[in-house]
Amino acid sequence: MRRSLRLGLCRAPYNPDMDESLPSTVLVVDDEPSIRDLLSEALSLSGFSVRTTSCGRTALKEIERARPDIVVLDVMLPDIDGFSVVRRLRDAPGNPPVLFLTAKDAVGDRIAGLTAGGDDYVTKPFSLEEVVLRLRAILRRTRPPEEQAGDDGVVRYADLELDEQAHAVRRAGRPIHLSPTEFALLRYLMINAECVVSKTQILERVWDHGFGSDSRIVESYISYLRRKIDTEGRPLIHTVRGVGYRLSLPS
Repeated sequence: MRRSLRLGLCRAPYNPDMDESLPSTVLVVDDEPSIRDLLSEALSLSGFSVRTTSCGRTALKEIERARPDIVVLDVMLPDIDGFSVVRRLRDAPGNPPVLFLTAKDAVGDRIAGLTAGGDDYVTKPFSLEEVVLRLRAILRRTRPPEEQAGDDGVVRYADLELDEQAHAVRRAGRPIHLSPTEFALLRYLMINAECVVSKTQILERVWDHGFGSDSRIVESYISYLRRKIDTEGRPLIHTVRGVGYRLSLPS
């Protein structure tokens, strides 16, 4: 197995206070021992508690028994495929979020994985840093809203602040008035700061499929946000061509 360490694809500043507050038990499901060992070592060093297994049926039993906070799941397993595992999970109470990590890189496979119920999809060969950051992003956005902000209920990035309780936004202390949908979109970008989120992910999380697959609504609201957020100071909302959007400081 080729070890791919392509760092810097999604480089977020390490915040130990934030990471320690996140659920941290990960179940890695892959039939290749080298990948299980590589992920187990990298995730352990990043502060996660790691369990591993090599097949789908054992994974379902382990999830029921150990209740991991998140699952890293291969698609091509020796017994039942990863898509089937996720479909079975979605019928069970308290199912954990799932990051697919697989060599199946066709667009149809990605759509099938997300449609089955996966929360994100990364293809092999992969960057260890990207996997860690995507796991943290999934955990942040799938936690109950009251647990995602700081102790004061405020989400912060650079000079941008989003107060969930007051439904208020400020940049460098300047109040910014947002509609409810603009507020929800900005919140999603902020809790995934430094990571790229696709239009499909935004539609699922902000509009909850209300607009189907019409990505034009995302483009329109990103434009609205830019006019309000990025009128002063360094731009924070960036387009990653062909992929999606990222909230980050300019490099």
